[in-house]
Amino acid sequence: MEVYGFTEVAELIQEAGYPGNEWINDRLIDNIPYDAFGFNVCGLLELNDRQLYVEMDFDLSSGRIKLDKMNIFLLNTKVAHDQINELSLNTLTEKYEAVSVQHNELIPARDAFQMLLAKQQERQQTDLLTIKMNEMNRNNLENLREEMKRLGFKDKVIGEMEKQMEKGVAEFALQDKIAGNKGQVDLTLQFRQSGQSENYFFNKYEVALNTGKPLEEGQKYMVISPNPNEQGKNLVKSFEPVADAINFFKAQKGNSELASGKDAAHKVELAKMEKGKVNYVAKDFQRTFRAPAITQTFFVERGKGFTAEQSANLIQGRAVYRNDLLNLGGQEYKAWIKLDMDSPKDRYQNYQTNQYHVPTYGFDLEKTLEKFQLKELNDPAKKEALIHSLENGNRPLITTVKDGQDTKLFLEAVPRYSQLNFFREDGKPEKREQFLKEKPLDQNLQMGKGKVKEKEQGLSV
Repeated sequence: MEVYGFTEVAELIQEAGYPGNEWINDRLIDNIPYDAFGFNVCGLLELNDRQLYVEMDFDLSSGRIKLDKMNIFLLNTKVAHDQINELSLNTLTEKYEAVSVQHNELIPARDAFQMLLAKQQERQQTDLLTIKMNEMNRNNLENLREEMKRLGFKDKVIGEMEKQMEKGVAEFALQDKIAGNKGQVDLTLQFRQSGQSENYFFNKYEVALNTGKPLEEGQKYMVISPNPNEQGKNLVKSFEPVADAINFFKAQKGNSELASGKDAAHKVELAKMEKGKVNYVAKDFQRTFRAPAITQTFFVERGKGFTAEQSANLIQGRAVYRNDLLNLGGQEYKAWIKLDMDSPKDRYQNYQTNQYHVPTYGFDLEKTLEKFQLKELNDPAKKEALIHSLENGNRPLITTVKDGQDTKLFLEAVPRYSQLNFFREDGKPEKREQFLKEKPLDQNLQMGKGKVKEKEQGLSV
């Protein structure tokens, strides 16, 4: 943030959710010496029945007013406004048990609050773990194992997590993948060890949608290059996320090959490089090779968050249902969630989300299903499984009737329009109106006109 006047500073701070017009006042401006190189602003802010203490340092050396840095503290206990001058780093962290963030850009108050709230919750979680070291490690492992299972990650990934924790690696990442109908979805799970104990935390994972055919089970991507130390032999580096494999391949300087398969002896060549220049890309791999992956980071709080299945469907543009969401006041609510891929990403390179609250938005999945000729609705168990699958953002295969014949189609929930979409097995859409139990009036009229015409044609023969 860099502006010319104090009025602009106050307006920008006000827009970010802080009382800028109170903090940047005439008294403050009058007390800044003419030859000062900077000035400081501090104050308290009430947000969601919590208290933030904010410090902003401004630089005047360039002739403009530039925000040098800001420190934001979330207080665990409230401080009186007339005691603000007594606050120091020690009293904030010890007496008021504050957590803080520092940034050199203006952070919106609500964003800062969320960051600090997550940081405070993590610290509280760490402080509660006071049992003996071996019991703590065992409980930590069991908790993470349960969290991973609840979030739907594979047993193989859970086993790899256990191995890394046993080694005592401070930070590590694990790979998982899901075959999507729009390409392969790669998941990168981030684990880190607490700085205050030996406990591990799983707080987020990245999801990347790569266009192209998903790999079969047991296959991987490989970058194969000549071994400079052993003539006639190759170096093989394996990858699970295709984006990592492509980036590593493009960074090679000499001869190299990008392939997929179970191992180098059973590979399929995808791209080739000679003397640092790519001279071949397989036809069915060209889009994957040149198009960047669609990515999103999903955050996890004690095993609570979007499951692996839900995140894979969200990144493919579909909506999922959650009944365990919390607002800023800590109250639970239900909503359908969809990534807003039509708008720019935020500064953390994540898509914003569109939420369709239940029941206020008006989309009732079960009632919407009942409007259509779906054979699965006749079996309570199949109906329940269908609803569960749609709520997770899947495109389940259903049986309906078309032209008097049973037909298999894929079904997708579209809460934004309170509708369902139907797709053929080749991915092409079908008009939903033809599968309604009660046809629209204009469609019935058209059918009636058609029958009259047939009858007239029959009489004229």
